[in-house]
Amino acid sequence: MNNIHSKSILDMRAFHRIDINLYPLFIAVFEQQNISKAAQILCITQSAASHALQRLRQHLQDDLFVRAGSKMLPTPFAEQIYPAIQNALAAIQGISMQKQCFDPSMVQSLKIAVHDEIEPIIFPKLVAHFQQLDLAIQFFSIKLERKSIAADLAAQQIDFVIDLEQNFGEKIQFQKLLQDQFAACTQQNQMTEASYLSSPHIGVSSRRTGVLLEDVHLNRRQLSRQIFLRCQHYSTALQILEQQPQAVLTIPKSILAHLQVAECLKIFDVPVELPEINMGMHWHKDLQENPRHQFLRSEIFKIFA
Repeated sequence: MNNIHSKSILDMRAFHRIDINLYPLFIAVFEQQNISKAAQILCITQSAASHALQRLRQHLQDDLFVRAGSKMLPTPFAEQIYPAIQNALAAIQGISMQKQCFDPSMVQSLKIAVHDEIEPIIFPKLVAHFQQLDLAIQFFSIKLERKSIAADLAAQQIDFVIDLEQNFGEKIQFQKLLQDQFAACTQQNQMTEASYLSSPHIGVSSRRTGVLLEDVHLNRRQLSRQIFLRCQHYSTALQILEQQPQAVLTIPKSILAHLQVAECLKIFDVPVELPEINMGMHWHKDLQENPRHQFLRSEIFKIFA
């Protein structure tokens, strides 16, 4: 009997000194680098979060986080223990949810970060689908901020990102919903590779700088085009095309289908080979087995299957 107890890796006598509730705060501060945001995620006051962090510092005998400007940066010890704490909390959460029966009526909100050009393609179908399921869900369309996608998904500030397929880090999963192609829109009566490359182009991007997706692929083929105007919205670009007889706009066909196109404008297939565009949903892999998340992913995929 004594041998059995001696093989245990747990010292049960130590647990009366351990407050497990302090460790979700550690994870939240580590990932947000901000105690106010961590408190908001945990639905506690900033004062309560500060007191809890102080207790954890005393228990672990380390500062854990040091202030650097507006950020709380982890100490080397905090970086060392973060994976173990995250795995332990994930295991506890998984055990506590195993016997819980998921009911779709428990879903109260759905928060999706999406580019405003993609929003008309996604949200009408999404709202209609979930309303057919007779679920009282409050929908949130949130401005897409690509720089903070991984952090926002990890903190569950948003449920999904719907965007073009791209690498947001190893912890972000992707599932394709739509495949799209570029079209060329212009007042010109015909469109050849030569005329396409020599014409003045309108580029559309919400970013201040950076190469456009079309130009990335053109550059790979050692081709180039001249962009005379760069604007934020395709609807603006289409209006400007009405004033520019020789200009060309390269636009995804699914977005073009939701916009008003003047009669003077003609639509062509792009005469230069450009790859198809994969659009889909991104989510954090820590929620891969979460029943609520699995249900939402399954239903969203059905809409576009």
